[in-house]
Amino acid sequence: MSTVARGAAGQSPATPSPAAPAGRPPVMPSPPAGPTEPPEPSSPAAAPGPLDAADELNRRLRSSRTEAATNPQLEALALAVTANQPVLLWGEPGIGKSAGMEQLAAGLGLGLETVIASVHEPSDFAGLPVVGDDPAVTGVPMAPPDWAVRLARAGRGLLFFDELSSAPPAVQAALLRVVLERRVGSLTLPDSVRIVAAANPPSSAADGWHLSPPLANRFVHLHWTHDPRTVARGMAGTWPEVTVPVVDAARVPGSAARARGAVSGFLTARPGLVHHIPADAESRGRAWPSPRTWDMALRLLATGYATGAGREALAAALAGAVGDGAGIELLSYLENLDLPDPDRVLANPDAFALPERGDRQLAFLIAIVAAVQGDLTQKRWEAGWAVLAKAVDAGVPDVAARAAVDLASMRDTDWPVPEGIDAFVELLQLSGALPQSG
Repeated sequence: MSTVARGAAGQSPATPSPAAPAGRPPVMPSPPAGPTEPPEPSSPAAAPGPLDAADELNRRLRSSRTEAATNPQLEALALAVTANQPVLLWGEPGIGKSAGMEQLAAGLGLGLETVIASVHEPSDFAGLPVVGDDPAVTGVPMAPPDWAVRLARAGRGLLFFDELSSAPPAVQAALLRVVLERRVGSLTLPDSVRIVAAANPPSSAADGWHLSPPLANRFVHLHWTHDPRTVARGMAGTWPEVTVPVVDAARVPGSAARARGAVSGFLTARPGLVHHIPADAESRGRAWPSPRTWDMALRLLATGYATGAGREALAAALAGAVGDGAGIELLSYLENLDLPDPDRVLANPDAFALPERGDRQLAFLIAIVAAVQGDLTQKRWEAGWAVLAKAVDAGVPDVAARAAVDLASMRDTDWPVPEGIDAFVELLQLSGALPQSG
């Protein structure tokens, strides 16, 4: 037999394995026997690390509880957040502004997104351009940052801008649309996202800047201070809990009308406070009265009425919107106003007496018109005219003149002209609310 016939490299050809029976897989030859590997010894229990006990100590120190306690600054913050007004907390470093945000978010059941304004560029808030296939047709959208996308997907949340006074003017300018219009790049944040910011006074802030007047005028400014007794109690493991104000649905219509009457009546009596920008840069970076901040004050007051907010918390919120000077005057006006519930008056207009003071009469009649407008029916509209007729009977038709014009403009063409309108016919014809007679 030749060498090739005996196999490669002079070896004999391998003997074929026996064929497996039909229907069964072939049997593979067993590997040659060899020495057995000894089993791996079991690993001993990990020895405690040098920091394990320290971590346990810190965990115990982080553990705390909360208790019901009166805290006007927390209540004012919660009131402004409930009213969905942007809030700016002013306070020295290290007094717990960030910790207060965590407490508030937990109390409201909202996710917290913290953005350090001072370390961002303007494009982080205005968005970065993303060029598509055909910019001339589709435009160039501005891509929002990840925190804005998370808030938009959640549909709600608490957005916290920290170190706002350390942000340079260009970043502050980019934040204007975020705070007022809720726009971040091409993304619009949901209305249910609440916005809070924190700032240190420029003297205490790293590379601090005065807040620009346009940005400052978009916030409710609250002074954040520390109470030594609260801190001492907290060191013992107990902190005050956030009392979340709850809007009473039954109070909503009357609260809106009362607030409209109060703020409108006050500004009618004090027109010089409608807009007053301070002269110095530091004051322009805080709260001051403007039509925008009076609208904020209106919403805060209505929310305060609807939630039964405490006087001190409501006072702090109102002064934080329009400034200390205008806020003190408004609070003094409100204390002496004592308006009745306009919805109760409309339900039985014959059972009430017109207030005696002129400023109270004006605020009351404005509240009546606002209540009618909020839930307009023929019965409530006619009840409104019955209220205005009492002003005529009391000899003060001039006080009711503006309310009469507003009420007449709400008339459905199918509704008959009420009797109480007679004293205002000439005025209404001049205003165009009624056609001129032949």
